[in-house]
Amino acid sequence: MNAKFQPTGSAYFIVPDTQNPEQHILSVIVDNEPGILARIAGLFSGRGYNIDSLTVSETEHEKHLSRITIAVTATPKMHMQIRMQLDRLVPVHRVLDLTAEGNGLERELALVKVAGKGENRVETLRLAEAFRAQVVDATTDSFVFEITGKSSKIEQFITLMQPLGLVEVVRTGRTAISRGPEGM
Repeated sequence: MNAKFQPTGSAYFIVPDTQNPEQHILSVIVDNEPGILARIAGLFSGRGYNIDSLTVSETEHEKHLSRITIAVTATPKMHMQIRMQLDRLVPVHRVLDLTAEGNGLERELALVKVAGKGENRVETLRLAEAFRAQVVDATTDSFVFEITGKSSKIEQFITLMQPLGLVEVVRTGRTAISRGPEGM
């Protein structure tokens, strides 16, 4: 078989994509119905695309609408394919690329458990204060911190906590909204 036509795990292996991948935050308004999340995840996995982060919640109870925020790393060609495929799904009302719009606010929440005694305990509290992380649980030998912000801030906090006794991390995934008075 010709090397040009060898599968790579993606449904789009025939024409190589030489463009560099970029991070995109997509906001998708959908009907809140059983199976919609599975259909969206299937759309990504069926084409070999990876979801970096995914958050879902009902946002308009009376209208039974949910908002799905998807963070994906994709080349411009892949990104266009993802948007077109999402737009075609029947329960999808609107797809907005907050990255392309350039006016998005992005946040993530993490709970970070750190064990430590003595000097490590003092340094852990000092760093948590510098990052504006809140203590939500404390024992004589551990803390659980709540930290919100951009993913890069959370990554930096986790990296600094590792040598001090990082035990475990739970993250919500990114959520995003556009600035200004207009809604989606």
